[in-house]
Amino acid sequence: MPDFLEGFVSHRKEDADTYIERRWWAGLTIGDILDKAADIYPDHEALVDASGRLTYSQLRDKANRLAVGMMRLGIEPQERVLLQLPNWHEFAYAFFALQKIGAITVPLIDRYRQYEINHLLKLTGATAWIVPERHRKLDYLPLIEDVLRENPQVRHVILVRGEGGQKFLNLETLMDGADWSQDQLHHLSERRPNPMQVAHMGPTGGTTGLPKVVPRTHNDLLCNVEYAALAWELGHHDICLLAGPVGHDLTLTKGLCGVIFTYGKCVLLDTTEPEAICRTIEREKVTSAVWVPTLASRLAHFERLKDYDLTSLKKMHCGGGASTPELIQEVIEKVGCHYFNAYGGTEGQSTMTRITDDLQTTYHTVGRPTCPYDTYKVVDADGKKLPVNTPGELLVKGPGVFSGYYRAPEENEKLFDRDRFFRTGDIAKIDDRGNIVLTGRMKEMINRGGESISATDIERLIIHHRDVEMVAVIPMPDPVMGERVCAYVKPKARRTLTFEGVVSFLKGQGASVLQLPERVEFIDSMPLTQSGKIDKRALVEDIAMKVRVKD
Repeated sequence: MPDFLEGFVSHRKEDADTYIERRWWAGLTIGDILDKAADIYPDHEALVDASGRLTYSQLRDKANRLAVGMMRLGIEPQERVLLQLPNWHEFAYAFFALQKIGAITVPLIDRYRQYEINHLLKLTGATAWIVPERHRKLDYLPLIEDVLRENPQVRHVILVRGEGGQKFLNLETLMDGADWSQDQLHHLSERRPNPMQVAHMGPTGGTTGLPKVVPRTHNDLLCNVEYAALAWELGHHDICLLAGPVGHDLTLTKGLCGVIFTYGKCVLLDTTEPEAICRTIEREKVTSAVWVPTLASRLAHFERLKDYDLTSLKKMHCGGGASTPELIQEVIEKVGCHYFNAYGGTEGQSTMTRITDDLQTTYHTVGRPTCPYDTYKVVDADGKKLPVNTPGELLVKGPGVFSGYYRAPEENEKLFDRDRFFRTGDIAKIDDRGNIVLTGRMKEMINRGGESISATDIERLIIHHRDVEMVAVIPMPDPVMGERVCAYVKPKARRTLTFEGVVSFLKGQGASVLQLPERVEFIDSMPLTQSGKIDKRALVEDIAMKVRVKD
């Protein structure tokens, strides 16, 4: 049996036994899928980024060297390591190196700042952090110093693409100094984790607005990866563009891991500018793309789209946000590729339309579950299963789904029913062909271009302002991003606040760019429900009306 990780809720024994017996869990580790690819296609290109190209054998070599270097540092099995890198090839071999030594990756998107990083370090107990020294205009060194003051448990900071001086480690130096003997390779093979162990902890907003982490074992994560890849027919000849943050669950699991699992090639792009996307598709003969609807829209509306040869692009997987029929039609007509309308979550729920579906199915549903062995049901407020075409809360359980948030017993108690189905917090109906139609959500989350932003977290930050009496953060409709962050603020009596002042205050609190409101409405009185709570529905209607009037 695998070592017990305190705070992790394992799958029920009877469920795990079923998943193993029926081979829904393959018994592979994430490190295994890289080794398989390198054994079968050693000279096939695995990764391309702005700095160069790596074959599968080269990628494995780098991952193994880094794994040996991290073992020498003393990083032990089941230790948590923050992995915060842009779309650079170093992300890939750092991710696989950690998997090979049985450590647990906690991926962070590069835009996370002190607020999120401090919380996740405390929640996960991570003891190491892989981070750039500099990315674009941001110097990470002051941020690192600030975070370390609050987190003395962090023993190792490993800098990427930087000097680091004498204070911090350097990833390239760590690899170069690795002992590459047969003894070390044997020791590395002995560190192969049990597939039942936690491999990965993906940050998510959860359903209460408090940041959570989703532990995924090698078994359940790879089950999710495998069937999603098969659903949109990824294969060895696919060249897949990854332009969204590789630390984001969608890009990491459906993109990087899915492509490695099917022996294809990943093209990592560290920008979302449409011209760079078009240039890359043309140069690399990209056949597929994984991203959010916002990026699909940005590409379809690029005024110079016809200046580039995009005929190699055959399909795109769009998840992490709502895809409108208008957007899907525009992509089909202007870009000329197949649109896979998808839905999913860090917790493992995963659905997708198929290449054989008609347009109406792609327009109006998010398809069927990608894993045929996962079970989806819709229930009413009392937990009673509802018939087809009847909206209710969507629940899911199966070999591709997680088994509980890390160190969150109270939330897990609320979010799993007696049969261990996970309550997604999304309102949906299942049609008579098994397709899922999303109709709403129960969570206090804002979906800005595929990024889930906690309204509650932003409210907690703003309310600390000495001049704020009440605050409510809500989603504001936006044709490009889907939703943007809007804050309604009631100042204290005889106090004056400005948009710039609120944003400056949040930055001083260590908030990331994702937590900065893009609009602030200052009001004299906050609408309340009969029970005395802030009436967010009224605020949502108010901002929607104001946006319509402006348009």
